[in-house]
Amino acid sequence: MHCLKLLGQRLSARDFDRQVAEIQIRAAILNGFTALGIPKTVAAA
Repeated sequence: MHCLKLLGQRLSARDFDRQVAEIQIRAAILNGFTALGIPKTVAAA
């Protein structure tokens, strides 16, 4: 939750469906940042 709140404390959308979409977009952004930080290891043969 802490990382999600770093993208903004409040939702800008007023409609519930749009709030859900906004949260999903924030989660996708966080997942993208997490993917950038995970090293890709390859087995040396």
